Amino acid sequence: MTIAIIPSRYGSSRFEGKPLALVAGKSMIQRVYEQAQKSLAVSKTIVATDDERIFNAVEAFGGHAVMTSDDCRSGTDRVAQTADMLNLGPDEIIVNIQGDQPVFNPLTIDEMISPFSDDPDLVMSTLAFKIKDEREITDPKDVKVTFDHNGFALYFSRAQIPYPRDKETKAVFYKHLGFYAYKKSFLDELVALPTGTCEHIEKLEQLRVLEFGYRIKVVITEYDSPEIDLPEDIKRIEAKLL
Repeated sequence: MTIAIIPSRYGSSRFEGKPLALVAGKSMIQRVYEQAQKSLAVSKTIVATDDERIFNAVEAFGGHAVMTSDDCRSGTDRVAQTADMLNLGPDEIIVNIQGDQPVFNPLTIDEMISPFSDDPDLVMSTLAFKIKDEREITDPKDVKVTFDHNGFALYFSRAQIPYPRDKETKAVFYKHLGFYAYKKSFLDELVALPTGTCEHIEKLEQLRVLEFGYRIKVVITEYDSPEIDLPEDIKRIEAKLL
């Protein structure tokens, strides 16, 4: 069984109340929830929040939400807490979906969890998209990822990676999309680890996995998943829905 959990909080220094912001007539959290429900691999979708406004909004559109603690240090911790509340088994696959990507293709979830069928030792996977918009290569808002020949992550950064030393060197760049899949047993290990040094510097919690010696399978998808970080991003996303 695969459970999709969408961690969602109301407070944000850059965009307070973002989950409830309207995108083409629907709240962002509703759009993300509905897309997750379309995945063939997902048996259930849950919004995990510590805010009653979000909880009530999800219940109002017919979704399923749970209230979690307000002292979770990250979305991953909120997902882990929800998995505990659901009494999920150690081999259950849990999908962590970021709530600020309202136009993602549900097929990407199916793509992301497919490696678990081929590799019984796999504990975590994520998604990457080949960058087509050159602006994203250097924009720190767009996280880049590099990976080895077996498709396992080498590093995630807000900086341009890899960085061509010579101007004439051609390089392909991949943007990390904010989706993760984990086995429940590994998720429990992950949230028990302290914050990593690089994680603290770059403010990227997936770096904690690499810093403590675990592997993340990177699945390349042909479907982009643009984020809404600021109110002005909404018009750009709405244009994609037309």
